[in-house]
Amino acid sequence: MTSEEHLAVDLSTPLSMGSSFRFPLQSCESRREMFWGATVLVLLPGVGWLLNMGHRIVMVHRMQQGQSPWPAWRDYRGLLRHGLMTLGGMVYYYAPGFALAYLSRTFGSSVLAWIAGILLLIATIAIPGFMSHYCRKFDPAEIYDPFRALRRCIQGGRAYWQAWSITLAALAISFSGLLALGVGFLVTSIWFWQVAGFSFASVFTQRFGLDSVVRGGPPHGAGGPD
Repeated sequence: MTSEEHLAVDLSTPLSMGSSFRFPLQSCESRREMFWGATVLVLLPGVGWLLNMGHRIVMVHRMQQGQSPWPAWRDYRGLLRHGLMTLGGMVYYYAPGFALAYLSRTFGSSVLAWIAGILLLIATIAIPGFMSHYCRKFDPAEIYDPFRALRRCIQGGRAYWQAWSITLAALAISFSGLLALGVGFLVTSIWFWQVAGFSFASVFTQRFGLDSVVRGGPPHGAGGPD
């Protein structure tokens, strides 16, 4: 698929479970890249996960620039850099919760345990709030501001929680891959992560006009790429 070809599902498509589920499966090239992602997981344990993370970042970036998301398995050094950058953000967001969880276990404090659980939940909610914005220009400053990320999630409104419902449904379905002697789970897990990435990217790109350079301006009512 070339950048000039029309995508059946892209970031301008109204968010739905059907469109998100179809996104990684909509062309021969998209399916080929999904299978290659699963292969990379096997060939490069650990590093493969980071490369797949970078791959999703580049896919979204390409769509925000008005290009086809595929091919995105290029410049592996760049993919690894994006994977490490976003992993660092995730560690940064989760660190306070895990630190308190450790202290709660050390001192046997149920109060600290509850606070740790709340912080970990808030971190999980906030993380999607930086991913799509980082994809836009690969600006690390978009990552390390958890309060801004959380504010974006709140501003995402009902669509943001719809993306979460789609993500959790895809997660449940992905475990069906275990029925294929476990090997299928490598493929279904890649499918799940791409569904999740696309769903949240759809919400934030549409809400904040992250593809405004391509479309000529932010959508009506959008607050810009804050």
